[in-house]
Amino acid sequence: MDYYNSPEQYSLDSTMPWIGMYIAAASAVCTLAMAADAISGFRSNKYWLPCKYFSLNAFSLTVLAVAMKLPIDLTNVDVTYDDRNARIGSVVLMSTAMSNFMTSLGSMENNEIVLNLAALGILVITIAANVIIHLAQMRTDVYSVLLPEMAISVFIGLSFLSILCCVSLVAPGAKRYIGLKYDQMRELVSSRQVEWGRSSVDEVENMVKAYWVMAQTSRSQFVLARDADYMGEESESNYGWSVRWILNTQSIGVAIGTIAPLFRWFVASWLKISETERRSFRDELKVEKYWTWRLVEWRDRSLPFQLQNRFCKKLLRDAVRSFLNFCIRVQILFVSAGKSVLFLSARLGSAVFLYFSKNRSSVLVEETESREGAHADFRQYVLLLEGEPQLPNKILNNICNEADRLIQVGEKRQPVNLIQLFKKSSNFSGVGRFDSSQVPSLHSQEPPNCWSLPVVTLTAVSLALTGIAYEKANQLLVCMSEGFPIVKLIEEALDGTGELENIIKTAYVVWDEV
Repeated sequence: MDYYNSPEQYSLDSTMPWIGMYIAAASAVCTLAMAADAISGFRSNKYWLPCKYFSLNAFSLTVLAVAMKLPIDLTNVDVTYDDRNARIGSVVLMSTAMSNFMTSLGSMENNEIVLNLAALGILVITIAANVIIHLAQMRTDVYSVLLPEMAISVFIGLSFLSILCCVSLVAPGAKRYIGLKYDQMRELVSSRQVEWGRSSVDEVENMVKAYWVMAQTSRSQFVLARDADYMGEESESNYGWSVRWILNTQSIGVAIGTIAPLFRWFVASWLKISETERRSFRDELKVEKYWTWRLVEWRDRSLPFQLQNRFCKKLLRDAVRSFLNFCIRVQILFVSAGKSVLFLSARLGSAVFLYFSKNRSSVLVEETESREGAHADFRQYVLLLEGEPQLPNKILNNICNEADRLIQVGEKRQPVNLIQLFKKSSNFSGVGRFDSSQVPSLHSQEPPNCWSLPVVTLTAVSLALTGIAYEKANQLLVCMSEGFPIVKLIEEALDGTGELENIIKTAYVVWDEV
């Protein structure tokens, strides 16, 4: 008791409110990031709210870990109601953050998913263990009252961690499936070649929109977002006045953080409404292969190491297969539960629409419009997973309208100086003579054809000519500065094998010198 009443302990306790403000600041950063994702999604009419600012990465996990200091801290006895409520609120904020992380798994590579989920799992399990230890040690009447809330918050946190693990197993299979469909559709679109100079602007614009629809509907975050699994006694606190800031900030964070999961659930239910009229509950519970593709692949592959003892090898292989079969059944259980909730939500939504509509046909009016609307031709370019419902006409219209806005931005931001240079040029035969095959290469091996380096070299030679006026040289530099990013974009799109990577980098270095 003398130690806890010592001046040193009082000195340490006096700094706790500032540590509490640090926790509140970290919670505010998480809140602002989730709010920024919501605002960005609403502004771009992407109501599934993609993860742009608050995704599963090292920065978000670090900030979230700082915001979780209260449930990790076993030394705080939580003598005030604000302390206890803030501890519960921290765990709820963690669960809310995990629900926002769902779609960001689609934009990660497999190694990133494993590392980030491992770090998140360590954090969640540590918090759950600390809360359980704290509950076991603090046997007071007040804690017996708050026991259900704390137990439920820990259970929800562990449940969201389990769902994240299930979604992480789906992401590689879904991306692989969508990637194959994208390649097939791209070959189909590419076969419809446009004869430049003879085709109308509308034909070229429609071809651009077709690629845009394919790219937007194949985005991994959008694929995951529209899938099925989205689902007392008062005295002075150790953290002093700052605990109220922590409680208020994290309460706001929970309120804002629930926006994205609710809207993703709403979008997924909305997509299902038109399908529920034509599919039975048994058909809806069918689990497609991409849900368990990764687990099945792990189960069927051989052991990554060799054992000399055949009995031990068989025993280990059987144990691994049994464990993975159990994981597959758990995965199917989670997916079936998510599909059931989504199907029932769609049924409820359909019933609500029927109640407010005058007749049954008005419920599916959007589905009819999707086949007869202005953007009906682009529905064939929508990339969907197996068993996934068609996109409503409104979402397809939003995708096409976004392409229209980008085209309009391009029309307003035309490279004026580059266009003037083109108008002054009668032809481009000089470039062909410059890139003549009769000139031997300085290197023993002929480099691959590249646009960037001849453009940079010709510009450098032109600027170095002594007879050219300064104004014209400066104008040429401005023109090429507008055109070089276009050359870069085209070369990156055409260089699928990476053959031009080194020579393009060389051209960029030379251009910086110019």
